[in-house]
Amino acid sequence: MSELEELVSQPGFWENTGEAKVTLQNLADIRQRVEKYFLLVQRQEDLELMWEMALEEEDEEHGAEVEAGVNSLLASLEQMKLEVLLSGKYDSYNAFLTLHAGAGGTESQDWVEMLLRMYTRWAEGRGYQVEVVDSLPGDEAGIKSATILVKGHNAYGYLRAEKGVHRLVRISPFDAANRRHTSFASADVMPEVVSDDEVEVKPEDIKIDTFRAGGAGGQHVNKTDSAVRITHLPTGIVVQCQNERSQHANKNAAMKILMAKLLELKQRQEEEEMSAIRGVQQDIAWGSQIRSYVFHPYSLVKDHRTNAEVGNVQAVMDGHLDPFVSAYLIQQAQKNRHDHR
Repeated sequence: MSELEELVSQPGFWENTGEAKVTLQNLADIRQRVEKYFLLVQRQEDLELMWEMALEEEDEEHGAEVEAGVNSLLASLEQMKLEVLLSGKYDSYNAFLTLHAGAGGTESQDWVEMLLRMYTRWAEGRGYQVEVVDSLPGDEAGIKSATILVKGHNAYGYLRAEKGVHRLVRISPFDAANRRHTSFASADVMPEVVSDDEVEVKPEDIKIDTFRAGGAGGQHVNKTDSAVRITHLPTGIVVQCQNERSQHANKNAAMKILMAKLLELKQRQEEEEMSAIRGVQQDIAWGSQIRSYVFHPYSLVKDHRTNAEVGNVQAVMDGHLDPFVSAYLIQQAQKNRHDHR
């Protein structure tokens, strides 16, 4: 930390604003971890003092208060252990999360809407902000696709555990015969670009198309061509946004998503060059699901990468994702240690 503080104080620090922003972000992350550590140490010392006083005075009320404090401290320690595992270059960044419905029409589109609610609940439970960047309503119900920006410290580090195909098994509310259905949706997670210097997008490398934003059932949200689609010609990456009120706002939002996708591509190439082990090597394809959510004939959510399980499927749908995120991060840390031996 002292090296970074010395770097920030140098006269020419702001000559490269992009690098300066990244350095300041890294310094803020380290300071936050150090502050958290000393706060935990202080809490431990306070609890020890309270315990000694409770013993001396034989005060049961204070004893119960100490017990509650210890449980809270242990929970904070578990959280800090997870944060220590977030050592990736972009882990501290905000995250774009994009959900796409798989084959199956209304069933899969309803599943996307359920997942969107789940991730929103999870994010809000952590104190993160959630912005809906783009969404495309389903034909009859649900959502065909949606992109949200999750803003908060380590949002990308945690959410990268969710990248892949999610499988739902349930009795369909859309089936009059009450048959069991299996639906799929994919989740893509990308870090938000902090500095324009991290990713270069040349004007001649992009093609911008405008079109009329559409709503459910083919109804038009407006009568102007405010929706924007951007194609990055060198890579073939296509992004679009139609949620904002103006063409200018949609273009800005689409550019943010494009830059996040390009940053993710850059990150992947860097990791491959370094022969680093990536989390999940498989493509996002139906049948290669990372997690199954079973509502019927029993209640179970199982992660197929780590074998982590939670029996209360409704709790998971309400945002209780930490057991899966934790298991994934621990697994990746173990793989990385093994790879560096």
